[in-house]
Amino acid sequence: MDCHVTVLPPLPFGKGYTYCVPSNLRLVVGDFVTIPLGAQEVLGVVWNTKPDKVQPEKLRYIKTKFDVSPLPEVSRRFIEWVSNYNMVPKGAVLKMVISVPAALMPPKPLTVYSISKKLPVFRITSPRERVLGILEDDAPRTLKNIMREAGVGHSVIRGLLKAGVLVKLEHTPPPAFKNPDWRAKGPVLSEEQATIASELCDQVERATFAATVLEGVPGSGKTEVYLESICRALKYGKQALVLLPEIALSAQWLQRFEDRFGCAPALWHSDLTVVQRSTAWRAIASGEAKVIVGARSALFLPFTNLGVIIIDEEHDSSFKQEEGVIYNARDMAVVRANIGKIPIVLVSATPSLESIFNVRRGQYNHFKLTHRHAGALMPKVSVIDMRNEEVKSGNWLSPPLLDSLRQTFELEEQAMLYLNRRGYAPLTLCRTCGFRLQCSHCSTWLVEHRLLGRLQCHHCGYSARIPRECPECGSEDSLTACGPGVERIAEEVAGIFPDVSSRVITSDTVNGPTQAANLVCQMEAREIDLLIGTQMISKGYHFPYLTLVGVVDADLGLAGGDLRASERTYQLLYQVSGRAGRAARPGRVIIQTYMPDHPVIQAIGIGDREQFLSAEAFDREAGGMPPFGQLVGIIVSSKDEEAVERAVRSLNRFAPRDDNIKILGPAEAPLKLLRGRHRRRFLLKSGKNQNLQRKIRYWLSVAQVPRNVRVNVDIDPYSFL
Repeated sequence: MDCHVTVLPPLPFGKGYTYCVPSNLRLVVGDFVTIPLGAQEVLGVVWNTKPDKVQPEKLRYIKTKFDVSPLPEVSRRFIEWVSNYNMVPKGAVLKMVISVPAALMPPKPLTVYSISKKLPVFRITSPRERVLGILEDDAPRTLKNIMREAGVGHSVIRGLLKAGVLVKLEHTPPPAFKNPDWRAKGPVLSEEQATIASELCDQVERATFAATVLEGVPGSGKTEVYLESICRALKYGKQALVLLPEIALSAQWLQRFEDRFGCAPALWHSDLTVVQRSTAWRAIASGEAKVIVGARSALFLPFTNLGVIIIDEEHDSSFKQEEGVIYNARDMAVVRANIGKIPIVLVSATPSLESIFNVRRGQYNHFKLTHRHAGALMPKVSVIDMRNEEVKSGNWLSPPLLDSLRQTFELEEQAMLYLNRRGYAPLTLCRTCGFRLQCSHCSTWLVEHRLLGRLQCHHCGYSARIPRECPECGSEDSLTACGPGVERIAEEVAGIFPDVSSRVITSDTVNGPTQAANLVCQMEAREIDLLIGTQMISKGYHFPYLTLVGVVDADLGLAGGDLRASERTYQLLYQVSGRAGRAARPGRVIIQTYMPDHPVIQAIGIGDREQFLSAEAFDREAGGMPPFGQLVGIIVSSKDEEAVERAVRSLNRFAPRDDNIKILGPAEAPLKLLRGRHRRRFLLKSGKNQNLQRKIRYWLSVAQVPRNVRVNVDIDPYSFL
């Protein structure tokens, strides 16, 4: 190997740096190393063996090499693709790969204890006798296991060690993850399921790129179908990746996997400890972990032999990362599958318009499950025009919905109320002067969380006590809550049905796998009669006795200029409706709306999704909007508002003058202040045949942007705030 190499550090740099290789190191491309960078030592990856020419006196030496498998070529190619497409430095993407630097260190040896081969003379006591009794099978045990099995304290073990009766040994830790049993018999599939599963398995066997949309009504058994493709990957010794939008809340999915394969998969999400993530990272890099289930960041793990990718709930907007490296994990997963020459399955009851567009262009395969499992029927949907309903002031549930709730509880069945708004009320204002309580760091209202006695900003996390006096005019007890959140709905229900056991489900109350698992257990044990929650409760839960879903405000999210507002609202309403009647008992859905003639409400009410998609596609195509055109957002921000204005003026002066590109802005972002940063936006719009990235790169290179100003590029933006 050449004595000079290029090393890329996991820092926001666009290229690597040239280093000398010490004579005692043997390196290959992809090796993880430490390098001197300035006054520090940092991690890095050997990127290539054709480095830039550097004056010899400026060259520095690589320090050390880590004893882990090199970063595979497919991962390096993927990093470069993500960097180029999303217009972020390669080093920033690499940082997502090496998100747990501790994983590069070798695992600590496991300390175990065994009986000495040459037993000395020692005093026998009952506790010591119990310890020797459990170790007489010659199987060394950890201190924790000995203490638990023998029922002794640490002092007993310490005494036996001192007497020379026990010896301390260091063993290589056992495998962190069991191998899922692909031979285990799965559930009996319907003819419809079996046909699709066979096609997906064939794709895995062919080991070539194929993108497939697996669509199915809620409760049709989509999971069982794609688990068969994972089974086929395991049969051939390959790894499988499953991305879920809310991995920490997927207790039922994980239990279903364990029932199918006899063990749990490797997990990857933010709730894991550093030790857990380090263990998982090394097991994935070595190929020991066969099935990995995670959030969007799991896509960047260093897989050695990936055989299939599954994107469950592929339409979910949480696959779009909005900060740091801005990317869409669903779209990048398709790229990862293409680079690795493997199949990818995009799963949803409501596939995104982008995926449907690719199906219709012949780029994606399409399979559809049209029936619910075991003969269960789709729920009956009723639309309530709230303009015609008499609802008492301060209440939000219509008489028809209340009557349905009452009937459900009398039948000892379960119900769900959906309102996509956390807290008690979205706005608090003064009745005397009209002052609205606003976040001091963001241009948004503070949300009242009455259970916590706090006002919170849902954008930056700012929190404050609810004041007794108006901060503006000083009036006492003049602050009033406006509009409902889920806590307010829970208060209303408690007043009408005092004997009903209810639970509020939001990211404030269920924010980890343990709490999610407890919720599932309580629902399955029928300890909860009524769930009241946000969009979290729409994500794949299966409760046989849940027969009624009530949508408190179906219009929420339809207003505003969000490109995907109608599509996202339709998806949420359809998904949450699908929680009702998933087993033998028939389900009902009641949708409260002030806009019963809106296309989204009409589509949900009559169950005509194709008509809605056709209308939505027609509107997008007429406006040249994705997926028929391209959009790119440019967000300019700084804590210095004047610096933002200078940057915007320069950017505007050098903006591309091209008849094929339409530039909207600069304009204040709807959230013009976010986390203390002043924000302005440009929006670029063009046809599909334009290389916007190339033109934006040139634009940003010639504009004069102050150092304290951040310019973020958002390819195909989902948020317009």
